[in-house]
Amino acid sequence: MNYRHAFHAGNHADVLKHLVISRIIALLSRKEAPLAYLDSHAGVGLYDLQGDQATRTGEWLEGIGRLWDAPDLPEATADYFGVLRDLNPDGALRYYPGSPELARQLTREQDRVLLNEKHPEDGQLLKDNMKGDRRVAVHLGEGWHVPRALLPVAEKRALLLIDPPFEKADELERCVTALDEAIGRMRQTVVAIWYPIKDERQLKRFYQALGKSSAPKLLRAELFVHPADDASRLAGSGLAIANAPWGLEDELKQLLPWLASMLAQSQGDFRLDWLIAD
Repeated sequence: MNYRHAFHAGNHADVLKHLVISRIIALLSRKEAPLAYLDSHAGVGLYDLQGDQATRTGEWLEGIGRLWDAPDLPEATADYFGVLRDLNPDGALRYYPGSPELARQLTREQDRVLLNEKHPEDGQLLKDNMKGDRRVAVHLGEGWHVPRALLPVAEKRALLLIDPPFEKADELERCVTALDEAIGRMRQTVVAIWYPIKDERQLKRFYQALGKSSAPKLLRAELFVHPADDASRLAGSGLAIANAPWGLEDELKQLLPWLASMLAQSQGDFRLDWLIAD
């Protein structure tokens, strides 16, 4: 396993992913009924931006580093930045939450957080970072098995994040399979698939497969920091969100233009549309 998320923690893709996840949790939390958060490829959960891996790439400087002291933050960023400021109480940005820590802090007492990490070393670090919270369970297994292993949940409401490392050519295809499995086992599950934007031809096939999936509805939200057709580097990233909660589309209509203007490197842009409409 060559991929280590610490090299990329806090970059533009993380900012998009974590802001969207924070808003999904907030919108789902408007109802008192309990919620289960599931993470198929969880990583270690918490990252040191002054650590060796993060400083070697410095990717966070062009991501959360640009937003940390930004004035007039949109209201919809409050939960996300609340977690960040709790982790960095002295005001200097050093620690960045992975999706497990973000979910742990933003979910409520009645909710559960079910995390999976395949690699034993990272899984143990994840357990260490999550210890002390009885609502959190860490599983050490194959991430692609999570829909079959953990769904349906007793809570009747679930948010599943699928965020693989994309080291293998078939991972976009496996994301669609995992989506279908999740919807098949618990139709109301909110499934958020994060994906990189680099190979336009491969993504076209991915979009077509998503459009033919069993999701009742599917929202696509993408953020570009370079032109979409620039295959030489990561042009941006996206989230395909099945069963997107009511209100998310309207919030992203406000957030995405702001993110595109704040995080653009050579050219900022965004896309927000429905691959499967109601």
